[in-house]
Amino acid sequence: MNSPILQLLVLAGIAVFLILRLRNVLGTREGFEKPAVPRDAPEPARKRGFEVIEGGPDHDIIDNVEPDSEAAKTLAAMKRVEPSFNVAEFLQGARYAYEMILMGFERGDMDSIKPFLADDVYDTFAEVVAVREQQGLSIEAEFIGIREMTLSHATFDKDSNLAEVSVKFVGELTSVVRDSNGEIVEGKPNEIKRQKDIWTFARVLGTDDPNWQLVATGE
Repeated sequence: MNSPILQLLVLAGIAVFLILRLRNVLGTREGFEKPAVPRDAPEPARKRGFEVIEGGPDHDIIDNVEPDSEAAKTLAAMKRVEPSFNVAEFLQGARYAYEMILMGFERGDMDSIKPFLADDVYDTFAEVVAVREQQGLSIEAEFIGIREMTLSHATFDKDSNLAEVSVKFVGELTSVVRDSNGEIVEGKPNEIKRQKDIWTFARVLGTDDPNWQLVATGE
């Protein structure tokens, strides 16, 4: 056989072999194929792997009481009647009211705290202050701060829109009782004592009056 023809057949055989090898490695492409994207084309926006759920948990509530608790359900009912009601803001106001009312009572300054007390609570406080004065006793007190404060209970009457929220306080203060001669009969001037209270505040929601009143006290 002529040498050029033999070389041509050998080259043809090698070409067929290479084609078969490439098919085995890369496979075959069938069906629709997306056109090539130019390198300078913008990257398509990635699809979110989650759905945004509206009406999720109200952190203003669950940050202050246990989720799915009766208190949480009651607070949610309050917000449906008065959407502007905010639990965190209420607790901040309760913190301020606790110090103001407690110190007003300790010092016998009932006029300054009367607007923040229900009538029966005011009468009870005023009676204690009157007895102290009759006995010639006076109290020197200094508020140190609130060590603990938690929302412990809440009720809501849907017929009257009356909301009641109970808050547990653990306060720290110094307090001494002096007689008419100025002698200390109880307490030590620099001794910090803790006082535990559960106070219940009430208000009719949906009205123009934004003020809460102290309606009950306990331990």
